Amino acid sequence: MTRSISTVSEAKNADAKGAQTAISEPEQSSQRRISEVDPRELFLNRELTWLQFNRRVLHEAADERNPLLERAKFLAITSSNLDEFFMKRIGGLKQQLGAGMTELTVDGRTPRQQIEESYVLVREMVKDMQSIFAALKKELRAAGIAILAYDELTARERQGVRDYYYQNIYPLVTPQSIDPAHPFPFISNLSLNLLVTLKYPQDGEMSMARVKVPVGPAAPRFIRIGEKNRFVPLEEVMSHNLDMLFPEMEVVSCEFFRVTRNANTEKNEEHAEDLLAMIESELRERKFAPIVRMQTYRGMDPVHRGRLAAELGLDETEDVFEIDGFMALRDLWEIHGLDFPELKDTPHHPIDHPGLQASRKVFHMIRESGAILLQHPYESFSTSVERFLQEAARDSKVRAIKMTLYRTESESRIVDYLIDAAGNGKQVAVVVELKARFDEAANIRLASRMEEAGIHVTYGVVGLKTHAKVIQVVRQDFSGLRRYMHLGTGNYHAGTSRIYSDVGLLTCDEQIGRDTTELFNYLTTGYTPKRNYQKILPAPKICKRALLARIEREIALHRPEQPGLIQFKMNALDDMDVVKALYQASQAGVPIDLLVRDTCRLRPGVAGLSETVRVISIIGRFLEHTRLYYFRSGGDEEYFIGSADAMKRNLESRVEVLVPVESPDLRRDLRAMLDIQLADRRTAWDMLPDGSYVQRLPETPEQEKGSHQLLIELAEKRQKDITRLRKRKSKHFGGRNLR
Repeated sequence: MTRSISTVSEAKNADAKGAQTAISEPEQSSQRRISEVDPRELFLNRELTWLQFNRRVLHEAADERNPLLERAKFLAITSSNLDEFFMKRIGGLKQQLGAGMTELTVDGRTPRQQIEESYVLVREMVKDMQSIFAALKKELRAAGIAILAYDELTARERQGVRDYYYQNIYPLVTPQSIDPAHPFPFISNLSLNLLVTLKYPQDGEMSMARVKVPVGPAAPRFIRIGEKNRFVPLEEVMSHNLDMLFPEMEVVSCEFFRVTRNANTEKNEEHAEDLLAMIESELRERKFAPIVRMQTYRGMDPVHRGRLAAELGLDETEDVFEIDGFMALRDLWEIHGLDFPELKDTPHHPIDHPGLQASRKVFHMIRESGAILLQHPYESFSTSVERFLQEAARDSKVRAIKMTLYRTESESRIVDYLIDAAGNGKQVAVVVELKARFDEAANIRLASRMEEAGIHVTYGVVGLKTHAKVIQVVRQDFSGLRRYMHLGTGNYHAGTSRIYSDVGLLTCDEQIGRDTTELFNYLTTGYTPKRNYQKILPAPKICKRALLARIEREIALHRPEQPGLIQFKMNALDDMDVVKALYQASQAGVPIDLLVRDTCRLRPGVAGLSETVRVISIIGRFLEHTRLYYFRSGGDEEYFIGSADAMKRNLESRVEVLVPVESPDLRRDLRAMLDIQLADRRTAWDMLPDGSYVQRLPETPEQEKGSHQLLIELAEKRQKDITRLRKRKSKHFGGRNLR
């Protein structure tokens, strides 16, 4: 099995089991006051811990236990993640540098230090990515999928590819001169480009041109050769057929480069007269935002490289990344899309939730159950959340629908159902988050479409992003108006619901209904006075305070005869107050389990500080996206699910919601999920005190299955159990009727 891309040394791997034991069974050691500990010892750096997460993703591309095309997929994800890291994180750090900011982070680093340390890790990662790609190409070729260089094609194949290029892609290509008579051309974000040096045969004077490789819906990155699964990259086809663009000229050289632009163009909305117009302006500005990275292939002419860096406003020694291999590996998604089921994970088909399988109205089933817990992607999004909205749109007793919308598909059935509801005379109000990063344009289009259909669209509270995932349906039941709610951890997006791991709650709890009414009144007006929430924990006013209070309570209730327990599951942990509170709980002896997908500032297993803390990261088939907070609370257990990570931005600068799960049956389901993931030895990684990670290894054949596979099987078992129970009941009642 491949282990070459581990985030720690072989020595650390050898000590991993011992380290894990040390965390779970701490030795007695002297404790220190949190206020007296150097912050650099308390907190890991956000950027560096995120890069460690991307290393764990990259490991999946090297792990030979994964099917071949799934490994190609993980390589594409790693590449895409790095692009976003430069656009968001490096872009933001460069803005701080430009503004002259020298303030240290809590872990004691300046913006300059963070960039420099990040670049060291990135360069190592890029080198490993190319090594993995080279190995994958060989394995893909052996499996019948060949990615070839142009030079490997026969003369007949070259002619066929040239003809295809001329007919289908050449009309999309526009060369641009680079000379004193023309301004340096605009280079779009994440574009792959040819830098062509030319001259006339009888003239020694050189000229240059830029040609964009038009990768997109109309032009795939990988051009199929004939009818077999043999491909050649588009840029190689273009570079070997430049005579079409530059007839009767001599091509002296053709070099490749790619740029990444800063995506941080947000303005202060408090001074905006029109939020929609402001966001549209931001999108235009993002297109022309400063470039933060240039990628080239090793061997580019130093003069050309220097000129490009200067024209693009980059530091040639720092911001130019040379690649030995293949640029923009994110395009391997095209290869993953090939029809080779034997080279992919076994297809997963979400089951219908056992509590929603009857043909009766969904509202009747929610009312009977009191609450229904949904687990995606193991249970179907379309037959639960989408069905909930579809029936609400058509039910004559439904009077109103309110919901938040952060990210969804451009062609969304969710939006279709909301428009249907408005057309059926129901009151429909939607809070659309226009500032959802990289979805701004799509959300503007959807908001306009809904407004045209008569839906009341608002954009949330000034200065706060609306990240909560809430739907409220008001229905005229037999006993009066009743509110039915969905509150979840994931976006209302059918596509991501099949690959993201999320949970949601369908409920008609009266108090949660009152709370969500208060929440929507706040979101549509921004008025905050006297909002009395009884069950939900909304941010930014209540959620953080409530989490800190519960951590303190766990410390107070912790006893040897009845030990406390804190278990959090989230995408990221970076709020300093929460981290400090967890350190204090650990010093009090409270066991703490943290399932954190990516960024985690807390150091587990530090003597006298965090000996009772485990930090575990799950990297597997699905993207971990669930947020779950558990407190043993002296036996009076509490479970909360919701949209909020334990991050400063989420707890202080966003509208988030956590909701309690109170049903004993639903709590058992959440407990089963937590226990399965905490015991995972196939896709779990343990964090060490220095912030590095060790992948757990199976010790028995039973442990070869990761938690995602076990949760698939558990969902299928729930479905079989309920089907068997229904058959038994049907047989029982049928027999009695016969008598």
